[in-house]
Amino acid sequence: MSTDANPGDAAAAPQPSLAHYPITVFGITMGVLGLALALRAGGFEGASVAITVLGALVLILLGALYGLKSLRHAAFVAQEWHHPVRLAFFPAANISILLLSLLLQSGMPALSAALWIIGAVVQAILTVVIVSAWISHRAFGPAMLSPAWFIPAVANVILPLGGAHLGYLEVSWYFFSVGLLFWLILLTLVFNRLIFHDPLPGKLRPTLVILIAPPSVGFLAWLALNGGQIDALAHVLLSTGVFFAALVAVQVPALLRLPFAMSFWALSFPLAALTTAMFRYADLSGSGMHRAAGLVLLCLLGLTILGLGLRTIRAAMAGEICQPE
Repeated sequence: MSTDANPGDAAAAPQPSLAHYPITVFGITMGVLGLALALRAGGFEGASVAITVLGALVLILLGALYGLKSLRHAAFVAQEWHHPVRLAFFPAANISILLLSLLLQSGMPALSAALWIIGAVVQAILTVVIVSAWISHRAFGPAMLSPAWFIPAVANVILPLGGAHLGYLEVSWYFFSVGLLFWLILLTLVFNRLIFHDPLPGKLRPTLVILIAPPSVGFLAWLALNGGQIDALAHVLLSTGVFFAALVAVQVPALLRLPFAMSFWALSFPLAALTTAMFRYADLSGSGMHRAAGLVLLCLLGLTILGLGLRTIRAAMAGEICQPE
């Protein structure tokens, strides 16, 4: 029998921690698997394999827990789905599956292909459903908008990385086009919100780092689609990623003064994407400067994920994560 209850009754009847298990936890697997990709791009194969195994185990664990929440507390899952901010995090689990698919390309190609196909189908559905929710009759105010809304767009741009390798070029062009289009649309909306409206609340301020992800992943996807040629668009995408990294770096001191929240995992994957892009550019161009930048970013990424991991464990032990908001 389901132990679920109406989320609106939470104040009157406290719910188990599992009911408040957040969809945002999949930011952890995006960061860890992103680190594995960055390590592989940098030539650190052994470390990449070890982190891939760790990331896969964490993904299975977190996915099993969220699946259990879906069975026992379906109303709370529905509440997250209808939340204007948390809705954007639902593709994060699918992104993690796609990242795992990329990491398994050489060692387990059959499983890699199967995961990519599953991820492509799920992402195609999620994109249509999420965009439909955005343009539905519900009114979204500027305060509800944040860089987290980029996550569905990023998910689409990731798909060509595996799709081109598997030979699904037409499908990959579809996802790249949709992801790039919605990145540009949302970029305009997000900057309008950041400039002309109230500042982001504390828990959402770390999502500013997500600004780095779309152009960095877009650079990698474009290389996969155009045969690895560093052309004008490739330069534009990578340079845009670097600019956003510089813009976000100015905000880091203020971010570090904020109390910890799961949204801090938003720092990890964008940094991993930019690190991977730097290594990829260095490999194709022979640029020692980009190789050095990639190594610096890789060290920063490793320290970031280590710090986030320790802080998350500490928060979980203190019962600070699965709490109603």
